[in-house]
Parts: sequence; C-alpha cells; structure tokens
Amino acid sequence: MKDTDGRERPMWRTRWTAPDTWSGDRTHPAVLLVFNHIGERNPNRTVLRLSELTRHLWEGERQKGGYHQYDGRIPIIATGLQNLREHGPAGPVFLRFGRDRMQPLRDAIGNPRREAADARAREEAKVRQDEYRAQVRRAAREQAAKKEAEREARRPVCTGCGARFTDERWEAAHATDWGAPKDTHPHLCDHCKQRAVAAEGQPAGKQEHQEPVRRGAEQQNYQREALRPVCTECGANFTDERWKAIEHVGWGVPPEPRPSLCDDCDQRYVTDVHQAWPHEHRHQQQGQPLPEQKADGTCLSRFRR
Repeated sequence: MKDTDGRERPMWRTRWTAPDTWSGDRTHPAVLLVFNHIGERNPNRTVLRLSELTRHLWEGERQKGGYHQYDGRIPIIATGLQNLREHGPAGPVFLRFGRDRMQPLRDAIGNPRREAADARAREEAKVRQDEYRAQVRRAAREQAAKKEAEREARRPVCTGCGARFTDERWEAAHATDWGAPKDTHPHLCDHCKQRAVAAEGQPAGKQEHQEPVRRGAEQQNYQREALRPVCTECGANFTDERWKAIEHVGWGVPPEPRPSLCDDCDQRYVTDVHQAWPHEHRHQQQGQPLPEQKADGTCLSRFRR
C-alpha cells in the first residue's frame, strides 16, 4: 500500500503520523502487544524481557512535577486475551512499559500525571492572579481613603459655631474664578453667614453683586497698565498726560517730536540742545527743525559728554 510519502510499501512497514499534543509531547503512535497464553511459555516473563530490550524507545524523562515527558518516544502497551475477556477493552487491563499498574487504554496511551500537574499549575496561577488583583484593589481603596482623610483634614471649620463646611459651602467660600462673586463671610457656614448678614442689616448677596463690577474694573486697569509706555532714557512709566500727548493725533495737530521720552527727559533734551547749539534756537524760530534724536538716545548722550 502507499506510504505517507506516496511510495508503495508493505503495510507493516508504513509510517504513521501523530499530531502534537497540547502538552508539547511529540509521541509516536502507540504499539499494542496482545498475548495469548498457550503452552508453557509465561507471558509475564516475556513482557519483562521486552520491556528491558526496548527501554531506549519508550522511557521518558522525569520532571519536577512528578510526571514523565515522552517527547519523541514510542508508547508500548501490553495486555492479554484472558484479561480482555474478563474486563473488556474498556477495563484496566493495559500495562504501559515503565509503569507498575494496569490502566484503561486512554490512560495507558496518555499522560494523566502531566495533565494533573498542568491543571494544578493553572489553578495556582489563577490563585496568584486573584491575590494580585485583590492586593491592587486593596491598595486603591487605601489610597482613596488616605486622600479622603487628607481632604477632610483641610475642610474649613466655621468660626461661629465650630461646624465643618459642607462641600457646597467650601467651594463657594473659596471660589477664585474670574467674575465669581467674593464671599462676604468666608469663615462662616451658611447658617452663621445668614445670621451675620441679618445682624449687619445688609441684604445677603449685595456685596457679591457689586464685586464682579469691581473685579472687571481691576482687570481693565491691569490690562491698561500693561500697555503704558516706558521712557527709553530713564525707564520711568509715562504719566497719563504724557501718554495722551504722544497718542493725540488729528488734523492740524503736530506730532510729538520725541514720543519715546517722558516729560522730564524731554525737557532735559531741549535744555541740552539749547546749551550745545544756541544758534539752533534761532533756526527753530525760523521754522528749521532741531537735530533728530536717534532711537537709542545717542544724541542726548553726546550732549551730556
């Protein structure tokens, strides 16, 4: 008959393939020896003799888990017709070479000890994983409890009655957003605040309504001060009058000759020019302009030398 490679061979010489097992053992197909006790020859002694002669073919390697690994080995199993008649083919009548007890056929050709060891390993891994997850959840709960305790330690206490603020009162008393009304009594709880406002004769929330307007004006002043010009000579901020003077433009309004100087520096500049070139004053009266000042103030510095 044709072998697995397509060549013709006698059936007893054909090769049989076996798929890899889930355990990783690449075993060959099992060989079953069935003995029929006829005559004086004792099959038990024959089985022992065959087991010793074929040990290099079927013997596995013992592992730490108490099982054997039969990678690349041939399972050799022996039984007798008399045992088959008494117990049937499903009974424990099969002896695998290297083992000391009869087993059902499935257990004899399989590796039940390894399967049991793998099952224990999977169970132990599952237990470790469950313990790790429980530890992570416990650590998360402890961290959350610690943060909550720290937050409660920072919670304000009413200076009037000694009660702790609620979350809403805490948020309202310490609001810092732009446009948020400033609380009139940030150290009092809601009840004590209402009593304090009533005792002052001021409607609750009056200052809160006025505060946004004041904050809006402060914001505008801050933005305006950020744009205020600075003198390039002395570094002083321009006054409001000087600022208006250099920005005043219109038909028939002459531009400021030195818009980068403050009032004091502008006056000193004119005085220095008159002292350095007295005749320039006459030119100016005749409509001739004074020498231009450089942006870095080098002209004024030259006068002072």
